[in-house]
Amino acid sequence: MAATDISALIDFYVREKDLTRERVLQALEASFITAYSKMVDGADRIRHLKAVIDPQKNSVKIKARMEIVADEDFTDPFNEVKLSEAEAMAARSGKTVTIGQRISMNITPKDFGRIAVQTARQTMQQRIRKAEQEMLADAFKDRIGELVTGTVRRYDKGDVIVEVDKFEGLVPQRQRIPGEEYSAGDKMRFYVVEVRDGVRGNELILSRSHPNLVRRLFESEVMEIYDHTVEIVNIVRDAGYRTKMVVKSDDPNIDPIGACVGMRGARVKNVVNELNREKVDILEYSDDKAAMVQESLAPIDPVRIDVDDARRLVTVYVADDKAAAKAKGRKGQNVRLTARLISSPSDRWEVRIEPYDNSARAKSIANEGADELTNILGVSPELAANMIAAGFTTVQGIASYVQPEDLVDALGISEEQAFAIVDKAKNA
Repeated sequence: MAATDISALIDFYVREKDLTRERVLQALEASFITAYSKMVDGADRIRHLKAVIDPQKNSVKIKARMEIVADEDFTDPFNEVKLSEAEAMAARSGKTVTIGQRISMNITPKDFGRIAVQTARQTMQQRIRKAEQEMLADAFKDRIGELVTGTVRRYDKGDVIVEVDKFEGLVPQRQRIPGEEYSAGDKMRFYVVEVRDGVRGNELILSRSHPNLVRRLFESEVMEIYDHTVEIVNIVRDAGYRTKMVVKSDDPNIDPIGACVGMRGARVKNVVNELNREKVDILEYSDDKAAMVQESLAPIDPVRIDVDDARRLVTVYVADDKAAAKAKGRKGQNVRLTARLISSPSDRWEVRIEPYDNSARAKSIANEGADELTNILGVSPELAANMIAAGFTTVQGIASYVQPEDLVDALGISEEQAFAIVDKAKNA
């Protein structure tokens, strides 16, 4: 291994790894120190050890800073030099030395050549990798959450390796779109998730499945989103299948859905193409849960929608079982995404799809009405049921339109009881 390999090694890493010469030299110096320590017994006892590289001369020297001590006090050959020896060396250059002074001593072994360079080349990879990781962290620490373009390079232990700005990023299995193929040379856009401390040091984690990838794609396509004229309120996604995005605008002259779709659908098509034909539903924001659910489930036309705030439940009644299956979507995907769409981290909602049963619904309404009459008017459940059957269905209706004699005639109750019922209804 010729000494000229030192210069070639520096040029290679500067050119191929896009590292500064200073970083490469620092890594190479550390590698030569490692090589020296492996070759010389007791090298770990030297306190001030340094590798001096001269790229132009293609040479390397190992030097140690040693303290000059009196000959009779000399005890540590790794960190001390005898005064007489130091004076002899200084005399050759016309200098003087004193006890306690530290001088640089050339301790390069005579055979520190081919083996040292080879050892340094082996350890250099680790040093360069560390330098690359430091540069990666510096380059991407402020780019978390951004959209980047990368080139697929290879697979490594199940991860897709992507080159981004001369750095390598990882796309783990869970960050990939199911069924999407990644071939060497493919250019794709990715969402920067994080720079994490992994088993291989600093790792740049990229995603194709993150909901915010869709957000960033629309920001790059839709000027109104980029300049905040249109706001993305929420995005939920089943990567590879369907995304639902809620938008709004405070400008009455702006159609937020139209802005996202673009002329002849050009804007949304660009996003869909980037996502390999994933379906993208764009909805306009409403603070009415029922309206949001109905829009999310379109083109299904619900018979009715009940919102239970206490139970955080929206029940959607549709015409029949076929309509229910269509509303739920593949493996319940559509209804799950709809529930996530109207939820927040601190306010979880559930959406249920039910076939509408007129008779069952009527019975349910009658039961609810009977409970109201029993609780407010103090009548028995049997009498409440008879009142419902006779058309006296609500407390408000009885108070407004019913006379005591109407109850006597229809229900066969006493006038006293009828007067008491009407009186309670009016005072409720």
